[in-house]
Amino acid sequence: MFLDEALRFSIQALRANPVRSMLTGLGMVIGTASVILVVTISLTSRDYILEQIEGVGSNMIFAFYEAGGMTSNTTSAADFVKMADVEAVRAELDGRIVAATGIMTNYDRMMIAGKEEDVKVIGSDQDYKPVRNLIVTAGRFMDASDVSLRQKVAMLTDKLAERLYGSRANSVGQIIKVHGLQFTVIGTFKEKVESFGQSELAKETILIPITVLRWFTPVERIDPMYVQVRAPMDVEAVTQLVRQILQSRHRQGAVYRVENLTAILDAAKNIALVLTLVLILVSAIALVISGIGIMNIMLVTVTERTREIGVRMAVGASRHEILLQFLTEAIMVSLSGGLLGILVGLSLPLSVQFFVDNLRVPISWVAVAVAFGVSVMVGLVFGILPASRASRLNPTEALRYE
Repeated sequence: MFLDEALRFSIQALRANPVRSMLTGLGMVIGTASVILVVTISLTSRDYILEQIEGVGSNMIFAFYEAGGMTSNTTSAADFVKMADVEAVRAELDGRIVAATGIMTNYDRMMIAGKEEDVKVIGSDQDYKPVRNLIVTAGRFMDASDVSLRQKVAMLTDKLAERLYGSRANSVGQIIKVHGLQFTVIGTFKEKVESFGQSELAKETILIPITVLRWFTPVERIDPMYVQVRAPMDVEAVTQLVRQILQSRHRQGAVYRVENLTAILDAAKNIALVLTLVLILVSAIALVISGIGIMNIMLVTVTERTREIGVRMAVGASRHEILLQFLTEAIMVSLSGGLLGILVGLSLPLSVQFFVDNLRVPISWVAVAVAFGVSVMVGLVFGILPASRASRLNPTEALRYE
């Protein structure tokens, strides 16, 4: 019996019991589809987490004064990161960074909806927007001339603009008082990725040039300093260089914390990998259960067709040919269920894009190939026992089986 004859006999046997064949293959459909869906969900969640982390700032390093060994206020104030340190980082790392900027923080009280409230006032420069991935929602962002000429201009977070003037567009051109001075609102902004108050930006924040905010602060303190590195592979090296620059410009013993998002990104990738492995293991269990179902049905099939096997052996079919016939039948059940499962596993994530705008669901073709290979292996592994049992039947006893 050649392979084409084995295929023909297998198709005839499956057609003879269509409902049983369909239910047997259903387990493979579910198992194979779950493998693809699990990998797709894992990839989508990983990409989303990484996008959110990277959205805080691309290749970003942040640095600030952490501690010193002195108790003198004068000495401690001298240890703080200064604008001169930011300029030194820009000068010494010019070819390796995109931008560097500093943040100074203050507070002021102002009337909002008839109530006097504390509002955060931060100072920075024109590089703050690209480094922190800020989005200008109305008007414009401050430029280099605003900073160098100490212009009294201000930008408001979206929420503060809406509370004060009803909308972001209405706030542009308004006059707002900060520490008793009049500032012209030139624009509104928001974070690309919401930090939920864990950064220097609160929901209600006023941003002004750092050269102007310096007038209202008794001690110059940059907290934090942000540095955006040009190349991702250079982040660790630049982190060390920034630390060295700060330590070299201040007294020995002052401690500066210089960190980057690499550790967070690596942790997110590891979590995603572990999640993927766990979910794939669950899917593998579903495939094994499907394989056991195929093996069970094939054993029943061998018992039902004992007389048929005896007749074929009597007319010259070898044990190898009987083995091949039943093994082919098991593989066909497994493979047909696997192919249908692949179609289901691909159609669900692809169809999501028709219902949700601007959503890209990544499809892992490696997962598709693995699912196809596993379908064949399940049929082969779990079909070998029933096929072997069929090939070992005694022809004489098989002919007498009722």
